[in-house]
Amino acid sequence: MPMSRLSLLKGKSPEYLQALSDALHQALVEAYEVPLKDRFQIIHQHEVNELVFDRHYLSHENKPRSDDFVLIQITAGRQRSAATKAAFYCRLAELLAISPGIRAEDVLVIINTTAAEDWSFSGGVMYDGVARYEVG
Repeated sequence: MPMSRLSLLKGKSPEYLQALSDALHQALVEAYEVPLKDRFQIIHQHEVNELVFDRHYLSHENKPRSDDFVLIQITAGRQRSAATKAAFYCRLAELLAISPGIRAEDVLVIINTTAAEDWSFSGGVMYDGVARYEVG
């Protein structure tokens, strides 16, 4: 039950944003144990002075980040293993490179986890970790 926030610089086309969204969701389903219909994302496009990032700090292969930088914050319901997270990061970078064409150096991911009772999916009802509706 992850909820993702994607932050990037303003100016990308609707097609680019859709490809970004689709790649993230595909990676979550394939490598992070997320059901196919569990898709909740918020995409923020920021002015240059509203998304501040260091172009060199811990960058992949010491290559600087470009203006295609995307910060992906994922709030997930349960903890995953380190191996699952590593597989997810790798698959996400692969898919984003294919479409919309984002370099691995430009992808920063942060995952936070929560307890089931921290979520209410609808109706003002606290989620207790048991899916009572179609999840497939």
